Amino acid sequence: MESGDAAHEAAVAAIAARVREFYERRAPFQVYHGGTHSTRGQHKTRGDTVDTSGLRRVLGIDGPRQVALVEPNVTMGALVAAAAERDLVPVVVPGFPGITVGGAFSGTSLESSSCRHGPFDAAVARVELVLADGSVRAADQDHASPDLFWAAASAFGTLAVVTLLEVRLRPARPFVRLAHTPAASFADANRLLRDAVLEPAIDFVDAIAFAPDSIVVCTGIIVDALPRDASQDGFGGDGAAAAPGKKKEKNNKVQPRRYLGRWDPWFYLDVRERVARPGRAVVDFVPLVDYLFRWERGAFWIGRHVFSYFWAPFNRLTRAALDSCLRPRLMYPALHASRLADAYVIQDAAVPWYVGGTEADADGADEELFRWAGAELGIYPMWLCPIRVYRNGPDAAHGLHAAFADPSRAMFRLNIGIRGPPRPRPSPESPSSSSSSSSAVRNVAQADRALERKLLTLRGQKLLYARVHYSEAEFWSVYDRPTYDADRVRYHADHLPSVYDKVRTRDGDAGEAKDEKTSWMPRALRKARPFQGLYGVYKAWRGSDYVLKPEKPASPKRF
Repeated sequence: MESGDAAHEAAVAAIAARVREFYERRAPFQVYHGGTHSTRGQHKTRGDTVDTSGLRRVLGIDGPRQVALVEPNVTMGALVAAAAERDLVPVVVPGFPGITVGGAFSGTSLESSSCRHGPFDAAVARVELVLADGSVRAADQDHASPDLFWAAASAFGTLAVVTLLEVRLRPARPFVRLAHTPAASFADANRLLRDAVLEPAIDFVDAIAFAPDSIVVCTGIIVDALPRDASQDGFGGDGAAAAPGKKKEKNNKVQPRRYLGRWDPWFYLDVRERVARPGRAVVDFVPLVDYLFRWERGAFWIGRHVFSYFWAPFNRLTRAALDSCLRPRLMYPALHASRLADAYVIQDAAVPWYVGGTEADADGADEELFRWAGAELGIYPMWLCPIRVYRNGPDAAHGLHAAFADPSRAMFRLNIGIRGPPRPRPSPESPSSSSSSSSAVRNVAQADRALERKLLTLRGQKLLYARVHYSEAEFWSVYDRPTYDADRVRYHADHLPSVYDKVRTRDGDAGEAKDEKTSWMPRALRKARPFQGLYGVYKAWRGSDYVLKPEKPASPKRF
């Protein structure tokens, strides 16, 4: 896989040399690529790390082949912008512009087009990898080492270091015709979701559940232009008048619905106010980039809890005033630095989902998980997103998700995104419950663990960007250890930490910050509201690296 770029080749050679140093000692290493959108605690030092953070360029867009050649730390925002210059767009775009291409491939990332194209790794055509012995290899889905390609996908850097990716693109259009259809039950919403997935003209499918009896199914089609007036195309609700507040010019020309500007509405709030509460279908026309990154402002709805934490009013004026603080590029570092990320359940859980056939073909895992999460965790909204997981290419039964190549299994999964503070659970020490930081963290750990136990009964899987409390035996009962281990032996990576070693939550990963000796804020204040949050904002504003920790200075040698 030739990049044709001298700077890239030199950078890869340096990375390969660094990896060989570790391999000669059979020493484990971790990959550092800069920031992260993971909610797991991460602590690395320069001494045990291979640094790929400099690989952040788009090397080319091939219009005729409809692919982009990009280094792994190119963000989705940069990739979308580069592809747009050729009137193209990636076939799967994870919803935050700061997510990196390499992170989405090596982890697991999905969006509303995943019902068509699968997770982001399935939207990658080829990769360049530095194997754990320092050799450089190319792999693709079809011809060149497809076993290696799928072994590296979702391996979280435990099999090889990704240094270059060829990402599939499709023709772009200026707008998304976005239809919002309310449903009064999960069963009704599920039927709408299945019908949408079976309709090939629909490009995007997902839903927002505001309550058990208030779910809005969102289906999108890329279109070339706005309709001439609001009476066309069912604008405002399948022929009904436009929803209240809909902007129209004097000639009744449709105005696009925007979500990325400081004064624009947050997407989920807009859907709730205009669709879920009135209970009426609405059709909008959204600029393509606004749709792709519609979750950016407020990070789905986690930003809503920032206002509650700081006892601040939550309205259009305060959202606009604090806009830059309420996007993942600042909010995630602040949550990590303050350790407030540990006070919220942030999980994506996927269960088998059956499309086509009869109702009897479904096993009910999707509805059972939805009802359980609402009743036990009490967290709304929830995000519902169908994913096509089946791999039908050659030699695709490799890696952590080797079972996705099994045609006897469900071809789809329904992902349920759960984000927010769980319902308080009485503490054994204090049955009346406490509002302290440590109590909130303990409550979240219990909720995370309860979710894992439920998924074990439903043949479900979590996206591993989030905290993992599984025992090792439980973890490998969910993911394909024999194939994963065999792939690591074949490609000289069995001395590296496993995926379980990397993602599991350890004592000390949650709760108290680990930089007590260097912090200017007293420990008592760092654990108290609102100072804990202010500390995180300060660290994020300073640009503090919450992933790569400085090495502890070596003690002077004594003679």
